[in-house]
Amino acid sequence: MRLAFLGTPSAAVAPLEALVHEGHEVALVITRPDRKRGRGSRLSPSPVKEAALELGLRVGHSLKELDGLNVERGIVVAYGAMIPASVLAVTPMLNVHFSLLPRWRGAAPVERSILAGDLRSGVCVMSLEAALDTGPVHACASTDVDEKTSAELTSELSHMGAKLLVEVLGSQELLDHPRAQEGEATYAEKLDSQTFHLHPAMPVALLARTVRLGRAYCFVGERRLRVLAGQVDTSHARAGSVSVEHGRVLIHTADGSFVLDQVQLEGSRAMSADAWWSGARLEPSTLEWA
Repeated sequence: MRLAFLGTPSAAVAPLEALVHEGHEVALVITRPDRKRGRGSRLSPSPVKEAALELGLRVGHSLKELDGLNVERGIVVAYGAMIPASVLAVTPMLNVHFSLLPRWRGAAPVERSILAGDLRSGVCVMSLEAALDTGPVHACASTDVDEKTSAELTSELSHMGAKLLVEVLGSQELLDHPRAQEGEATYAEKLDSQTFHLHPAMPVALLARTVRLGRAYCFVGERRLRVLAGQVDTSHARAGSVSVEHGRVLIHTADGSFVLDQVQLEGSRAMSADAWWSGARLEPSTLEWA
């Protein structure tokens, strides 16, 4: 099948590669423009652009490049922008969405699923509509969330989605007979900095789920500390306090405690919480975290 592909982050790479390896002709890859990443001012391509160039595919950065392009369908995987109805009227598109629709329509389905404590997540291939993730579904696959980080779950769903996409494109029955979404819709709003800010008033279970998103932080002794990994503990102490027990550094909330396993100070490398504590020379009896 002759296709156009729209995607941007690393989660979209596996579906793109699967299409090429399955023998589909990807006539054009549209991805978000190169952007500054990391230190310095050097522009870097998106993961999808890097993969597309390695595969020898034509790459563009504007939906206008679809004009006059003779393709049977467009494939959208985490492109990063809404597709106008005028474009969809000319080029019908399938979307690989990382949730079990209609739960978690929107921009951050994996993260919202983890934050909500969902037991199951999944991926759906749906027909794209101008409205947000409302199209009929051609196929879905599901998996346990367990204690997976957002990066781990996203990677798993990416590969599941790649397999599911190939199955849908290879089945006239699945292509021709999508089903309407059923059930209560929930919306996965974009995450902002405050989403990742840990604080003592949080239930400890929510704190642990936030850490699994990969960008959690708090303030200890007025210094910002990224919390990269840790685990819920059964001990209890005053909310907002910090304690050290048998070489373990714990922060305490109103309903529990959390052991810091790996942390990172701003401008420093990631390290074990024990190594950070040894170098920080802080006094736990008067120390607060927020």
